[in-house]
Amino acid sequence: MSNINMIIEERPADIGNFLVGRLLPFRGKRMVGPFIFIDHMGPALLKEHQNIDVGPHPHIGLSTLTYLFEGAIMHRDTLGTAIEIFPNQVNWMTAGKGIVHSERTPEYLRHSDKKLHGLQIWVALPKELEDMPPAFYHAEADQIPAWETDGVSYKLIAGEAFGHKSPVPVYSKLFFLEIKSPTTKTIRLGDELFGEAGLYILEGSIESEGNTYEPKRILVAKNSQLCEFVIHANTTIYIFGGEPFPEERFIYWNFVATSQEIIEKAKKDWKEDVFPRIDGEGELIPLPPELPHLRVKY
Repeated sequence: MSNINMIIEERPADIGNFLVGRLLPFRGKRMVGPFIFIDHMGPALLKEHQNIDVGPHPHIGLSTLTYLFEGAIMHRDTLGTAIEIFPNQVNWMTAGKGIVHSERTPEYLRHSDKKLHGLQIWVALPKELEDMPPAFYHAEADQIPAWETDGVSYKLIAGEAFGHKSPVPVYSKLFFLEIKSPTTKTIRLGDELFGEAGLYILEGSIESEGNTYEPKRILVAKNSQLCEFVIHANTTIYIFGGEPFPEERFIYWNFVATSQEIIEKAKKDWKEDVFPRIDGEGELIPLPPELPHLRVKY
C-alpha cells in the first residue's frame, strides 16, 4: 500500500508584482503539522526595471521562514530589524500578537538584472503563544546543522531530526529538512520523523513504490514513520512537518488565529492604523476587500 496520501501541485498566485507557486494552503489539506503556508518564489530573472517591493504589511499568530536559493531580499520590520537575506541563510520572524514588515530588492540591485529563487513559509503558533511579543531571528548559513550520510547531504533548517537541532527558535515540535543527492540512493527516514510529513521536490525526481514524482509538488505521507523512497541523481527535496495542533486555524490575508474574533480584531486594527509603523517606510498595503478566510480543521 502506498504511503502517499495526497499530491499537491504548485498553483500560480500573484503577490502584487511577482508570480509565485502556491503550495499550502490547499483545499484538501490546509496544513501539514504546524506548516500552514508555503510559496515557491521563482526561479525568476528580473530585469533592471523589475524589483520586489512588498510594502509594509501585518502578520499575527505565526512565524515566517524565508529561505533563498538565489538572489537577495531586504527585510525591515517594526522591531527595528533591517537585514538582507542571502541564499542558505534563514530569516525567522515571529509575529505573535502583531508585527509589520516589508520585503524589497536591495538598493544596490534595483537597477541591474538579478535572479530570485526561494521559499516563503508560515508556521502557525501554538494557541498559548499566538499573543506572544513579536521576535526576529537571523541564522547565517554556517549556523545551520549540515552533514552527509552515504553520499547524501542533509541540512536541518529548522526544528529537530537525526539527533541534530537547528538554532532557529521554533515554538512547536517540527522539522524542516533539506536533502540533496548527486547519485541515486534509497532514503529511509523511519523513526526520525513524527507527526505529519510532507515532501517537496525542488529539482530532480524521486521514486516511491514504482511511481516517479517530479518537481513543483508536495507529497503528503499517510504515516511519517514509513518514509522510504528512492532519490534520483541530482535531486533536491525538502521534508517538513511535525505535530499537528488540536485546534482549528483561521486564515485571512496575512493573519492566522485560533478564532475568527482574533482575525476580526486584527483586520480592524490594520484599517485603523493601530499596528506599529516601520521607520523609514511609507505607504501601507491596504486590507484586501471581500477576501474570504480559509477555515482549517483537523
